[in-house]
Amino acid sequence: MAKFIGIDLGTTFSAAATVDVEGRPVIVRDSEGNNIIPSCVVVDGDTIEVGAHALDTWESSPEKGASRFKRIMGTTNKTINLSGKEFTPTELSSFVLKKIVKEVESQIGEIEEAVVTIPANFAHEAREATMLAAKKAGLKIKNIINEPTAAALYYAYKTGEDLDGIYAVFDLGGGTFDVSIIQAHGKNVEVLSSDGVSRLGGDDFDKAVIDLLCEKYKAISGNDLDPKEISLVQAEKAKKHLTIKETTKQKINGISVEVSRNDFQEKIKSLLAQIELLCESALDEAKIQTSQLKGIFLAGGSTRVPAIKEVVTKVFGKEPTSTANVDEVVALGAAIYATYRADRTKLSPGQKESVEKIKISETTNKCFGTITLTRDAARDDIVLKNTTLIPKGHKIPCSVTQSFYTTHEGQTGVNCKVTESSTIETDPKFVKIIWEGNLELPPNRPEGQKIDVTFSYDENQIMQCSFVDVATGKKTSVDLTMVSTENFDDNKIDKFLVE
Repeated sequence: MAKFIGIDLGTTFSAAATVDVEGRPVIVRDSEGNNIIPSCVVVDGDTIEVGAHALDTWESSPEKGASRFKRIMGTTNKTINLSGKEFTPTELSSFVLKKIVKEVESQIGEIEEAVVTIPANFAHEAREATMLAAKKAGLKIKNIINEPTAAALYYAYKTGEDLDGIYAVFDLGGGTFDVSIIQAHGKNVEVLSSDGVSRLGGDDFDKAVIDLLCEKYKAISGNDLDPKEISLVQAEKAKKHLTIKETTKQKINGISVEVSRNDFQEKIKSLLAQIELLCESALDEAKIQTSQLKGIFLAGGSTRVPAIKEVVTKVFGKEPTSTANVDEVVALGAAIYATYRADRTKLSPGQKESVEKIKISETTNKCFGTITLTRDAARDDIVLKNTTLIPKGHKIPCSVTQSFYTTHEGQTGVNCKVTESSTIETDPKFVKIIWEGNLELPPNRPEGQKIDVTFSYDENQIMQCSFVDVATGKKTSVDLTMVSTENFDDNKIDKFLVE
């Protein structure tokens, strides 16, 4: 029987799950029985190590290892030096995924297909980098799913009865934060809105603990302490202590330093305020009042922090529901989605029954547009303008076509651009150009020739765009799924095509 898995590629920890022959989503544990694998990579000579042992080595020899590189996924100009060698975040992520593949296949056999999750707020470069890392790891991957949607899918399954109504999914992991407002009818999940930020999570809480320890150390000893003397691993352990206890004591240079939960909560006050604002933004975008929510579902290890649960209760007006291990729900939901998207002829009767009623509808997480020329009546001048074709919150999959026209006689080309922004913007200064190309036009034509621009957004939230000269049918197109500046010789990664 074919094996379909879901992978939660996390900032600090990753997990994998599958749907067994009986149709039950289950976590695939590693050879040591662990349900999660640290997303940590250590390079020592020609040896690359990933996981728990790598995490121990990283703590004692930070120059050999790296973790939390998910936060810079998709940044082509950033590399991380490990033992004198440079690695991109995509390469490091592929090492983590290779470790997961090895562990999964040792437990359940060869993987047929996989679904990898991504934060809902990931920009397209980070999405592409994640897909590329999965392919580099040797995974056959056709689909990705947003983390909060995966969590919602698992909660819909886990309840044992049909969900019916509007819910919030609050997903706070090691490095990213997402909040989604969903409408569920049984296993049918529709995302009404989503908000978040790609750099807010447990990593920030750990750094707040380091700052606190430095402050307390100076108060006791009178000496400044270099924050680098406290490892992120030690800070994370202290944070976990504060989750279950009111105080924690840490030994630093032979001195016992005590930090209280109240100290910690005061230190992360600005982060808590940011989380609260993003939750309110998601509610506003969905046009939902807190009184309409049937429940709040939690995902991500950082939701264990007591102050986070207090914020969730405050902003949504009710206590959150946590009917499963918050470290596992995203991977379990991804496994359900992987099975749902699989070839049904390869599923067992139990798997078919588990997914046959599933239906998922997502929305775009950004605004997408193009740069055009338009007449500014007030200035009586031609100016550049960003025109949004697909707004944030648009249901996907979708395809939108808008017509534009050449601006002058004898125009021989069109500069084609695809833009991205968090809100609808008309000023090109406030948008990000995520692709640029050219469309050549035949000579000696009058102005006002029609150019059709089509943006399509598929189930994996990957953009496909085309710019067509209607008169000649000549086209420039791009599939942004495969755009990458990285070149892996051992994988046949399709590049974008400009026709």
